Order: sequence, then structure tokens, then C-alpha cells
Amino acid sequence: MRESKRTLVIGATPKPERYAYMATEMLHDFGHEVIPYGIKKGAIGEFTILNEWPTDDNFDTITLYINPNIQENFYDRILALKPNRIIFNPGTENLVLTKMAQSQNIVTLEACTLVLLRTNQY
Repeated sequence: MRESKRTLVIGATPKPERYAYMATEMLHDFGHEVIPYGIKKGAIGEFTILNEWPTDDNFDTITLYINPNIQENFYDRILALKPNRIIFNPGTENLVLTKMAQSQNIVTLEACTLVLLRTNQY
């Protein structure tokens, strides 16, 4: 049994065709504790999408589904959670946030969460 990695999905949406939705479901299916956060109200399966920023900071992974311009509003909040790693999914790559995270010893990956899960690299 693989280790569960508590994951915050930033950019969660109730639209099933969106990758953040698929990632939330797949993370759960693979046995990870998942917390979806987004601006849209709704649910992904059994998970209610948080519309208020989480206050606990025990996340192993933050996986991003918001573009770099929107990320700017979250830099301090993301780094304050002190995750072990941040995954920049395709289209979310951000050199500024990558450097900020790495300066705080947070691992950064430019990768697809869905692919990482499917290939047992999560």
C-alpha cells in the first residue's frame, strides 16, 4: 500500500471535463486525502469545494490548476502552507513561484498530476 499524500488541489471546479476535477477524483481513487479549493461553489463527487483558504498547513502536496497570473494572488498563502512539494500542471508553469518555493526547500515539479498517479510516480 502506498503512502497517502494529503493534497490540496488549487483551481478545483465542479465541471467534470476539467483536469482539476479529474485529478481530485483520481487522487481519491489512489488513496490520497484530497482537499479541493476553488472560487466556484460546488462538489466533486463526495468532496465539497472549499471556497475559503484552508488554515491548516499539513499538506504534502499542492497541485496547481490556475494560471500564473492568478497564482500571483496566492504566492504568500501557498508558501505559508509549507507543503513538501508543488506540482505545476501543464499551463501553470511559473518561474517566479518555482524560485520562491525552492528558496524555502519546497520541491517543485512541472508535471501532470494525472500522469504521475497513473505511472506510480506520485
